[in-house]
Amino acid sequence: MQTNTYQGLKITNQLQQLTKDNIVIEAALQISINKNPYTVVMRTPDNDIDLIRGLLYAEDIYKHKDSFKWNIEKEENNIPTIININIPKEQLGKGYLNKRTLLSVSSCGICGKKELKDIQVSGKKLSTKTAIAIAEIKDMFCKMGDLQNTFKATGGSHAAAIFNKNHKLLSIKEDIGRHNAVDKTIGDLLENKNLKEARYLLVSGRVSYEIISKAFIAKIPIIIAVSACSSLAIDFAKEFGICLIGFTRDSKMTIYANTASLKN
Repeated sequence: MQTNTYQGLKITNQLQQLTKDNIVIEAALQISINKNPYTVVMRTPDNDIDLIRGLLYAEDIYKHKDSFKWNIEKEENNIPTIININIPKEQLGKGYLNKRTLLSVSSCGICGKKELKDIQVSGKKLSTKTAIAIAEIKDMFCKMGDLQNTFKATGGSHAAAIFNKNHKLLSIKEDIGRHNAVDKTIGDLLENKNLKEARYLLVSGRVSYEIISKAFIAKIPIIIAVSACSSLAIDFAKEFGICLIGFTRDSKMTIYANTASLKN
């Protein structure tokens, strides 16, 4: 859990008192590839290699099954600030040729893309022939919530969790950024070579286009979110064959794309 304690003035009605709150850490990480700066991400410093693995996978830079070699180039206060990834040139994907050099903030999905065409994703449409029970969805969210330790301490982090077809939890990660949390879970499964088991992606916040594209590239057919879904997310979910569910709270939910059959 990556948090710091900050002092603040808490105001309740007319009462004022000093308080100390746990605050989730947001810190910059420069990712270099073969000693060349690739991008800077704003993230919560934890599971950095999973984050990088998932990001490079989504960006079509490194999709080989074996882990890459890496080293910490620089760190401050025991937090890595520059991590270098060593990848043989022949293993670098097409995405490296369109590398983004702009700052990628934790709340931004497509920051740093050079052109509009760079947000396009291609591939075979996914299938969502799975019957979903509201009770099973609620149970998966309970499992995710129980393990959101940073959120419990700060109220300031997002979470992403991936489950298999039997609703078994495969990975859960937290980060100040929604997209980072997704990258971390996908990177975790890549490192453990069980991404093929991924069936459900649960996210604690809203769903944007970028989360849809990451799930599509990872071949995860069902996305379930606590909050809203953007128009572009819904449009691309329909095109990609992803079952997209939003506003999943208590026993309510809204299915926006590729409606899966429901069961009691």
